[in-house]
Amino acid sequence: MIYQGESISCDWVEPGIAEMRFDAKNGSINKFDRTTINEFRDIVDALQNQQDLKGVIVSSGKDVFIVGADITEFVAMFAAPEDELRSWIKQANDIFCDFEDLPVPTIAAINGIAFGGGMEMCLSCDLRVASHHASLGVPETKLGLIPGFGGTTRLPRVMGADNAIEWIAGGAPSKPSAALKIGAIDAETTPENLSAVALEMISKAIEGKINWQKRRQQKKGPLLLNQIDATMAFSTAKAFIFGKAGKHYPAPIAAVDVIEKAAGMERDEALAVEAEAFIKLAKTSASQSLIQLFLNDQLLKRNAKIATKKASKIDRAAVLGAGIMGGGICFQSASKGTPVVMKDINQAALDLGLNEASKLLNKQVSRGKITPMQMAKVLAAITPTLHYADVEEADVVIEAVVENPKVKDTVLQETEAVIKKDAILCSNTSTISINLLSRHLKRPEQFCGMHFFNPVHRMPLVEVIRGDKTSEETTATVVAYASAMGKSPIVVNDCPGFFVNRVLFPYFNGFSMLLRDGADFRVIDKVMEGFGWPMGPAYLLDVVGMDTGHHANEVMAEGYPDRMSSDFKTAIDVMYEAKRYGQKTGSGFYKYEEDKKGRPKKLVDEKVFELIQPVCADSKEFEKQDIINRMMLPMILETVRCLEEKIIATAAEADMGLVYGLGFPPFRGGALKYADTMGIDKLVKIADSYKHLGKAYEPTEGLRKMAENGESFYPQN
Repeated sequence: MIYQGESISCDWVEPGIAEMRFDAKNGSINKFDRTTINEFRDIVDALQNQQDLKGVIVSSGKDVFIVGADITEFVAMFAAPEDELRSWIKQANDIFCDFEDLPVPTIAAINGIAFGGGMEMCLSCDLRVASHHASLGVPETKLGLIPGFGGTTRLPRVMGADNAIEWIAGGAPSKPSAALKIGAIDAETTPENLSAVALEMISKAIEGKINWQKRRQQKKGPLLLNQIDATMAFSTAKAFIFGKAGKHYPAPIAAVDVIEKAAGMERDEALAVEAEAFIKLAKTSASQSLIQLFLNDQLLKRNAKIATKKASKIDRAAVLGAGIMGGGICFQSASKGTPVVMKDINQAALDLGLNEASKLLNKQVSRGKITPMQMAKVLAAITPTLHYADVEEADVVIEAVVENPKVKDTVLQETEAVIKKDAILCSNTSTISINLLSRHLKRPEQFCGMHFFNPVHRMPLVEVIRGDKTSEETTATVVAYASAMGKSPIVVNDCPGFFVNRVLFPYFNGFSMLLRDGADFRVIDKVMEGFGWPMGPAYLLDVVGMDTGHHANEVMAEGYPDRMSSDFKTAIDVMYEAKRYGQKTGSGFYKYEEDKKGRPKKLVDEKVFELIQPVCADSKEFEKQDIINRMMLPMILETVRCLEEKIIATAAEADMGLVYGLGFPPFRGGALKYADTMGIDKLVKIADSYKHLGKAYEPTEGLRKMAENGESFYPQN
């Protein structure tokens, strides 16, 4: 044994050939935490002193290779002074470089996920072989960073600048077959043959049959790209990437800048350029927000795993109501492996639901994501029916009928009477109280809300709404089922609007007051899209549907009259009365025509200005920040209230609900992370300056105490 640590060991596999094996004893995955990096240093030192060393194999004892750096450890490090961070990055890179400079050939045997630092470990080897089950990539830009262990230096020298830019800026994982074509790996094999192939390749390198020295020199030297090709490649890439990423996500462009700047440099000089860019990005609010979102998402996944251990088994589901929403839920369940019954009262609705599922599946077939055989299997897992008898054996039943409490009440009672005694009943309601809907149920402990967002196949969030009588087992089972459907569930307690809609409608009320005071809805949309929202509030209302928005607003106003009711007629009221419901009717705040691909195209409609003029003041220009404050403060403050009232359990779940359910700008991290970035004391002062607009702009006492005590919603490193 050459070395034995907690995360890595090193031993001889044959005379002269050492195997450095990543196999963390304290977890199910390998990652570069401080312990692993320190042990990596020790092993490199040990290998440098092995006189009989002829070659090194790098492998994993886990189902994954190395998933990357331990972001939970390094996020604290990012808050350190720049000199301290620079010193740490250099120490880490010195280890990778010393390993790369060993006087013998090295090979990585990649058996599973090799992301981020894991891929950079592979790049520091001379050769790379991957099993068919491997997945490779450098996803750091999704965290607002760039690779920090040499990825921007080695990757372009291994696979070419164009391919490296696509890998780094895109951040997407790559399959071994695709990686092999562009030179990211040198061979692909079956999992069972991986060790043998790695041993065979390193033996050939030792014998001189593979020129590993040439490969190594290429990685350590300047990028082989003439000036004209370089200019074309980098300028074209920057223009394309900026068009995709936009100004709020600086990391992809920064990666291209680093590759371009370091193109003519040797390895060590290029690594210094990479380190400076990494440090700069690590200090940005975008990176800190995106990293926090990653950690928040990990929390949701952990919660789902915990729920799965407490959950009842779901072998068969049923959905009541076969419209676009019901069809989308059925598609999602069936495509993730849970057969589902689609029940409605008329055949036309069933046809619509099946067509919705077929349309989604056909798109996947056309894009090569699934085969026609797989499509047929999913469709076969959806059973359309007009009869309750076919629902009797379902383990979970999701009611997705019209958003009307009387209709839902009737359907829920009828369903409870025919389903199994241990079956769970859910309502896909967006606003109606779960406690209200459970009043006439005989088994309210087996009832909860399961609020999907439209379109179901795209929106990752599911709100699991817990009523006063909902049991823990019911909640856990529905969370586990939502997770099995590929969704990110958050558990919320019952209240008008639950969580997501409750915090959305103060935002819409801020919009209504701006229009009342003379703002142009087109300007508001532009400002809020510039803030980072995928669409402005007027456009969003058109997409959601003015009738839906108007109904939900009535529910919110009744539930929270002190801050969500209006003492004036709003522009939304006017649109609703004029039956300008948005895209569904072809006109709302904007008018809509189909483009060449049949998608609704937004156009200005001059009629709307005349229509809303009676409820709006004379046209007035507002400062950009004034619009942002008036729109965002009510949402932030309502989110704070939900957290204080325990409607939502944690700041992390609250922010993930907003990002996954509403499209809150990810680079801002959610309402509470955004509040932290502003500073709670500053937030309170700004809110107080708008107190004339009403209680929706009034900070809670809890928030004021946080400001006084210098507290934040997330730990400050």
